[in-house]
Amino acid sequence: MMAVPAKWGKFTMRAASDRRHGPPGRLIIVLPLMLTGCQAAILDPKGFVGLSEKTILIDSLAIMLAIVLPTIAATLGFAWWFRVSNMRARYWPDWAYSGRIELIVWGIPLLTIMLLGGVAWIGSHDLDPATPLASPSSPLEVQGVSMDWKWLFIYPDQHVASVNQLVIPAGVPVHFSLTSASVMNAFFVPALGSMIYTMNGMATQLNLEAGAPGSFHGLSSHYSGDGFSDMHFEVHAMPADEFQAWVAATRNTGSALDTGTYRHLMIQSIAVEPFTYKDSEAGLFQKIVRQELPPGPGPQTGTPSLDVSPRSAH
Repeated sequence: MMAVPAKWGKFTMRAASDRRHGPPGRLIIVLPLMLTGCQAAILDPKGFVGLSEKTILIDSLAIMLAIVLPTIAATLGFAWWFRVSNMRARYWPDWAYSGRIELIVWGIPLLTIMLLGGVAWIGSHDLDPATPLASPSSPLEVQGVSMDWKWLFIYPDQHVASVNQLVIPAGVPVHFSLTSASVMNAFFVPALGSMIYTMNGMATQLNLEAGAPGSFHGLSSHYSGDGFSDMHFEVHAMPADEFQAWVAATRNTGSALDTGTYRHLMIQSIAVEPFTYKDSEAGLFQKIVRQELPPGPGPQTGTPSLDVSPRSAH
């Protein structure tokens, strides 16, 4: 008989011990506690789009529960009634077909699918990302560019720009034009709703609105390489007068965003602290979309820079 190596024996004994004792009790207790720190922003929306998506989610859940709960109840009921000890249960070994049962089995799921389809059909058209939001206020234009690994936001009408921070007026629709300066990415502000992809060589449209002042977390929701985990930004929604004051203050600080500074910004970097540009070159976003400014190389082997702010270019 072949001898078992000592290290294999130790491994086998340890594996057997793990199976015998099961998952550590402390781990089972700690894991749910860790989840309490998560913020359910999708279920606590702060804008029209997010509220509408929450309504669709809850309505869809209610429709599905109309078939899920009776199915669970019937399963438990049949298991209890046809238990071995129940002598009153009637067994029909030759039973094969019942039109009434078939009507129930197929009719309820069919109605459920029709209701879910209707909710999805209407909601997908009403909340089309490219559809402008109804509002007495004119939308704010913001051009967003996903980079390796940071976000650039250009305000074409205000002629300013920011990196890893998005400042918007509360109660005013925001029309985003989004593209990528590198690989495909995804723009997502859970509290406001509607994730949408960004791709090099094309511009996607998105309309959002923050219903009230506040700060919301924005992130990249599509893996894009080494710095993906740090590719997030803060959205600051503020009253209109404070937004105008922020624009005025931004115009007096920092450097200008032009083709040269954009090429420097394109250098791969991680965990970039937010900063702003006091001016932005007209048509820069269109140059990025048309690839007049070549796209970045995408994820590469190496150590990305930690500082691409304007001061590091001098």
